[in-house]
Amino acid sequence: MKKQLIFAACLLSVFSIYAVVGADDRTVKTSADYVKPSDNELKKRLTPLQYAVTQKDDTERPFKNEYWDEKRDGIYVDIVSGEPLFSSTHKYKSGTGWPSFYQPLELANIREKTDYLLIYPRTEVRSANADSHLGHVFKDGPQPTGLRYCVNSASMKFIPKEDLEKAGYGKYLGLFEKK
Repeated sequence: MKKQLIFAACLLSVFSIYAVVGADDRTVKTSADYVKPSDNELKKRLTPLQYAVTQKDDTERPFKNEYWDEKRDGIYVDIVSGEPLFSSTHKYKSGTGWPSFYQPLELANIREKTDYLLIYPRTEVRSANADSHLGHVFKDGPQPTGLRYCVNSASMKFIPKEDLEKAGYGKYLGLFEKK
C-alpha cells in the first residue's frame, strides 16, 4: 500500500508539472535532444554544402559564407543536431573569412581530433553528439584563451537573441544582458 501511495504521489507530481509547463512548451533542452538523424534524413534536410561540410569534412569558401560577418547577438548551434556550440559574445573578427570564436559556448558539446589532411597536424573541431565537422582550432586567437575556433558557417545555424526562448535555448539569454 505504501509503495502505491508513493507511486501515485510521483505520478501526480509529474502530471502537475506537465499541466503547468505543457507538453509542447519545453524551453530547456538536454543532451538527449541533440541526436544525429539518419544519413537519408540529412541528405533531405541539409543543402549539398552543409552535407559536404558536416558529413564529409569539407570546407566552405572564406568570405563567401553566411556568418563570417554576422554581428547580431545570438548563439550558433549544430545544423545537424541543434546542440549549442558558440555565442556571439565570444566571436571576433579574425580576418580569415570564417566565423571565429575564442571559446565554445558549451565545451561539452565540442570534440577535438587531430587531422593530417594537409600533411601537417591540425586540431579538428567536431560536435560531440552529432559528430559534425565544424572546422579547426588554432593557437593564434585573442585573450583570454589565445584560441581561434575557425568554424564553417555551413555547419551551424544562428539563433538570434530574440528567438532563443521560443527555439528552446532560453537559458542563454543571460549572456546578452547588459552589465
